[in-house]
Amino acid sequence: MVLVDDRREEADPARDPLLLDNQLCYALYAAAHRMTKAYRPLLERIGLTYPQYLVLLVLWEQDRVTVSEIGRRLRLDSGTLTPVLKRLEGAGLLLRNRRQSDEREVEIALTPEGRGLRDEAAQVRESVMCQLALSEPEVRALRTDLNHLIECLGGND
Repeated sequence: MVLVDDRREEADPARDPLLLDNQLCYALYAAAHRMTKAYRPLLERIGLTYPQYLVLLVLWEQDRVTVSEIGRRLRLDSGTLTPVLKRLEGAGLLLRNRRQSDEREVEIALTPEGRGLRDEAAQVRESVMCQLALSEPEVRALRTDLNHLIECLGGND
């Protein structure tokens, strides 16, 4: 009689591709969730949601851009972006107007109140960076790696 030992050798966890801790997608998901969670209370103090903050970042960089340009920069479709823009307009932070040169395009422009939030937003970013305990060069390197990942996964979508 031959006895078969059903016990398998313990697999090296670092090599198991289906362990949760070995998933890049999960690490990115969890990091993104934690990042937005870190921003949330700070942004609430200045009356913004995280998506609204992202829109304002685009506008602080370049005012008077089209909805499609904001969508391209944030990798969002207009169906997702339009409600955010409407709320920001309702809060008096931006104006939406049809371009005279092409009425199919809607141009987004900051109001003085919208421009005025920039300094407060800089303090929000500084607070989050302190939580990360990363140097600016480390943040830049991480961002470079993440942008490379985005491009590899079809970042031009």
